[in-house]
Amino acid sequence: MAAVTVLDPEQYAAGLAEPGSTCFILTNTRSRTEAEAVDVNRSVAGDLFDLGARLGAPIAVVSRGDSTLRGHVIAEVSALQFARREATGRAYDGVLLVPAFIEAGRVTEGDVHWARAGGEWVPVGETEFARDATFGYTASDLKEFVAEKSGAAIAAADVRSIGLDDIRDGGPARVAEILGGVSGGTFVVVNAIEYSDLETVVLGIHEAERAGRSFLYRAGPSFVRALAGLEPRDPLRAADIWPAGAPDGHGLVVAGSHVAVTSRQLDVLRSRPGVMWIELDVAAVADGARRDAHVEEVAARVRSGLASSEVVLFTSRALSRGSDADDSLRLSRAVSAALVDVVRAARAARPAWVVAKGGITSHDVAAHGLGIRRAEVLGQMRTGLVSVFRPVEAAPEAVGVPYVVFAGNVGDDTLLAEVVDVLRGVA
Repeated sequence: MAAVTVLDPEQYAAGLAEPGSTCFILTNTRSRTEAEAVDVNRSVAGDLFDLGARLGAPIAVVSRGDSTLRGHVIAEVSALQFARREATGRAYDGVLLVPAFIEAGRVTEGDVHWARAGGEWVPVGETEFARDATFGYTASDLKEFVAEKSGAAIAAADVRSIGLDDIRDGGPARVAEILGGVSGGTFVVVNAIEYSDLETVVLGIHEAERAGRSFLYRAGPSFVRALAGLEPRDPLRAADIWPAGAPDGHGLVVAGSHVAVTSRQLDVLRSRPGVMWIELDVAAVADGARRDAHVEEVAARVRSGLASSEVVLFTSRALSRGSDADDSLRLSRAVSAALVDVVRAARAARPAWVVAKGGITSHDVAAHGLGIRRAEVLGQMRTGLVSVFRPVEAAPEAVGVPYVVFAGNVGDDTLLAEVVDVLRGVA
């Protein structure tokens, strides 16, 4: 399994070279404007359809969305539909909305998407994620969510669903029956609370495809595993990451996410000895007169710190918002760019490993901070939650250096500290 961080058809081809292979193309569209996200999706999808034609093999396209529903959902789906019509003359018959992330406590039942928070199940529209400055929403019922995000261009009544009764009582045949009745790019909500639900849905999809139907997917992580037929694997330990033994040197944690769970995870990590903490001040980054000098000073401290200890580079924890959704997005991008500049400057210190905390952060640090173009996915440090990449094509200092992708909105309070313990060889 491969991950590609650049918009390069040759890298997609390398990642999909083997029959049945899976390749993640990290587009980072949640950090982009809607217009930019549309352009990226059209470009990537067009290249993938061209690649499929060259290979003489179909490529299943999954728009890997956020499991808490943030992002340019309708616009990205529309862009992928446009690209398919351009390439093949035919749009997808249906769009399956499958935001399940079972390991993280994100499931759908009764068409309502739920998130486990503090040991309780909460409708996702009532969580902090629904109050996102750029991608906020109110609906927890996914039919109503589609209507809300489409600006009522799609009516909730026109969204179909595959319920748990359909899956568990009717099996793949019932799933195929429902999918056989959709056309014109109809959205279909997929309910799922266990992997067995998703696996049954995938069998039904295959049956419907054999009958000539075609589908696009807007999905969380769990559906990808089911669709690709990937078996669960034990969590990685240090011996799996470094079979010949861990190298000398110290690691770098980069934390850009501001959601509450990330802040709690950082608080737990503070109890670990031998870690230097370095703050990137968001207010200084946003001030054009202070920005460059502050970034240079922080980068120098990170380089120096890595000589003797692990380093945590974190953004100031007070959440800063712009004057509106677009301004908030611009601020997020400015902060991410500053983190990237620090990491790029710190590469000379050759960190032994890097952990990036936050979805946008993990993409930007990989692609722009470490120059990663393509990486091998080694596995996960907790099943389904925290992935480890081994860069194959990257800046010279980053090739082979374990890169841990850790979404901001996942894990219990201790998980970041546990990941660092494993990488330090103390767990």
